[in-house]
Amino acid sequence: MKPIYIAFGANLSNPKETFLAAIELLRARGVEAVKMSGLWQSPAWPPGSNQPDYINACAEVGFKGEARELLDTLHAVEAELGRKRTIKNAARSLDLDLLHFRGQVIEDASGMRVPHPRMLTRGFVLFPLEEVANDWRDPVNGMQLEDWIARLPLADVEGMAWVGFLDEFRKF
Repeated sequence: MKPIYIAFGANLSNPKETFLAAIELLRARGVEAVKMSGLWQSPAWPPGSNQPDYINACAEVGFKGEARELLDTLHAVEAELGRKRTIKNAARSLDLDLLHFRGQVIEDASGMRVPHPRMLTRGFVLFPLEEVANDWRDPVNGMQLEDWIARLPLADVEGMAWVGFLDEFRKF
């Protein structure tokens, strides 16, 4: 089966513990982590928002359902772990994004877009994704992940800091 990739982000509470809890909740809903990146730190956006830095990661997951079902599952886990969708770019306890779903290009009436529409301009997504999918290609135009990373603005690259492994998941 073709791969599925999701992104994790958080800047409230203890992101590492939140990610661990999210993996367990996802597993209980039929989403199995296959590979997990290390943790990456990035400045909150927009600059000057006085929010804590974000911790980010990416995972390859296994899932037997369809993309909409997985996205709904991600949103349910976010809510269960305290995510409130209020103000755009607000600090958050957990953000789970569906980045890539089995090479499909999806844009539906509900607004779901896969691959994630902003993933290719975000170092905090591309660097962790490279750890779990270094051979990833954009299903829209076939460009390699390394080409997208090379296009990142220097400010985005300089803002990234590798924090470490999620040792609890390196067992896969």
